[in-house]
Amino acid sequence: MRALPGTVSRRRLYLMRHGHVDYFAPKVRATGDIHSVSLTERGRSEAEAAGRALSHITFDRAVCSGLPRTCETAEIVLSCVKSAPRLETDADLIELRGGTLPPVKSREELIAAMNSYFHRAHEPGATNHEGGEVFAAAQERAVRGVERLLEANDWHTALIVAHEGINRVLLSWACGAGLMAMSSFEQDTACINIIDFDLGGTGGVRRALIKAINITPHNYLKHGMNLTSLEQIMQRDIKDVRV
Repeated sequence: MRALPGTVSRRRLYLMRHGHVDYFAPKVRATGDIHSVSLTERGRSEAEAAGRALSHITFDRAVCSGLPRTCETAEIVLSCVKSAPRLETDADLIELRGGTLPPVKSREELIAAMNSYFHRAHEPGATNHEGGEVFAAAQERAVRGVERLLEANDWHTALIVAHEGINRVLLSWACGAGLMAMSSFEQDTACINIIDFDLGGTGGVRRALIKAINITPHNYLKHGMNLTSLEQIMQRDIKDVRV
């Protein structure tokens, strides 16, 4: 089994969120298909900044969810490294499936309603909006994707580019909180998280070490980034949105 230099059985995962996208672009409004949304100019710039920050790292494996916004982000990042592995896709890393939003009278009410779902994620049967995916099921599949990667013996440093919700459930799992901590892990666009995994004798995860969370190379000190990712999205007027 390959391991980080100086360690016996440690792997390192760089877990990213995709760069900025516009979920309310005319094409998305017309089709209602948020899965096909691509990076904005800002999102490409954010991904390029992340790529420059990671340019000295040699990745053995690189995986994304397969949705265009994660593929594009990963491809930009990998274009900045000296020797890039082939980009793989794993559908278990696709964003949490959303449901129907409740009727609201203001943007502020909508943000509060959406936040409330994340806060209740740990409750039995809790879903991502009404009729959406059960949080526990989403975490199970996301963890399955990471564990499947950890079962392979051909790497010690890997990149995963996924989504805000998926990253949140993975970080909550990695810190041992189940789903209790999901709502506490902010994930800005094109952010980088670093998680080390110590593997046991049977290949399973013995310990997860969170080395860094929500690093944003496009603005390391987050100066002026006073809104949450959700609040930024909701700066746009919205009608009949499904997330």
